[in-house]
Amino acid sequence: MSRKDYPVTPEDEKLQAESAAETAEPAAAAPADENGQPSTYMPERSIEEQAEEKNLRPTSFDDFIGQAQVVDNLRLAVQAALERGEVLDHILLSGMPGLGKTSIAMLLGGEMSAGNTHVLSGPTLERGKDIVGTLTQLQRGDLLFIDEVHRMSAHTEEFLYSAMEDFRVDLIIDSGADSRSIPVDLKPFTLVGATTREGLLTAPLRSRFQIVEKLETYPPEELARIVQRSAGLLECDIEEEAGYALASRCRGTPRFANRFLRRIRDVAQSRGEWKIGETIRIDSSAVLEGLERLGIDENGLDRVDRKILRTLFDNGGDAVGLKTLAATVGEEQRTIEEVYEPHLIREGLINRTSRGRCATRKAAELYGDHTGQASFV
Repeated sequence: MSRKDYPVTPEDEKLQAESAAETAEPAAAAPADENGQPSTYMPERSIEEQAEEKNLRPTSFDDFIGQAQVVDNLRLAVQAALERGEVLDHILLSGMPGLGKTSIAMLLGGEMSAGNTHVLSGPTLERGKDIVGTLTQLQRGDLLFIDEVHRMSAHTEEFLYSAMEDFRVDLIIDSGADSRSIPVDLKPFTLVGATTREGLLTAPLRSRFQIVEKLETYPPEELARIVQRSAGLLECDIEEEAGYALASRCRGTPRFANRFLRRIRDVAQSRGEWKIGETIRIDSSAVLEGLERLGIDENGLDRVDRKILRTLFDNGGDAVGLKTLAATVGEEQRTIEEVYEPHLIREGLINRTSRGRCATRKAAELYGDHTGQASFV
């Protein structure tokens, strides 16, 4: 069954049209702050950073900190599926980047010990054959994790409909008048999709996920616990007050907390006569120096956040469109939408309107002067 057989609401069409229009332009130049230095929040992570993140990930749900309701719901679903001897229902995880969607997917694969975990990325799935090969190789109980599932091509997505619903995929043989469809049975499997833009999922695809969970940002108390756990794995000893100071400036996101912690570790290591094998001790002064070096201010905003606000101030209070904002700041439009904008909106610093983005009164009080112009240093 193709996606045209399903009704699409006007809201779905609007979201998809906005996404297509906003991503049509070429990507902006390499992200940089107002001084030409690299941005603190880089959505594309290096291989080394991804490896470090993997080492800091929890190894079981017992080790997972935060997202209590989500974790409890998923553990219940896993337990019930195991008791019935069935594969786990398909799961959709949504939320901002860095909240733990991939970590949860990996934990689910470990809990459902009957199979293996296979990882794919939505943007790379452009043609049907990009996913059919993986689907036909899955064994009973395997978990297929697709990150950024909303960025799959429409053609690839249609192969998932019957695969998720009936554990079957229809292969098209030949072309033109000689083309024919051959159904191929698949072993029962679990699809876990992760998305930062749930609204961009088509109705047919979203309806096939039986379990839908949304991850929220973390309060400082939970992030402080994550910082303490990560510090131990990095052979650091961070003071409780210092850990909370770091946690309060991390946008409610574990990925940023761990990223900042590594740089603060460098600061602490450079201060004393540290020797290989010794524990690096981190106090509040090391945290403050590290955050200052990263350009993180007392409100948790970095240089690019402040550059976004300055651009809005400099426009004299008028709304600024996403394309203009991205070009001025030097970030990709998707990065503005998925990384910076949610935090600025959540903190009440910008509003998103039909005409574009506007700075709020709170932003003016914190970062503007009496003339309405930005007062950034």
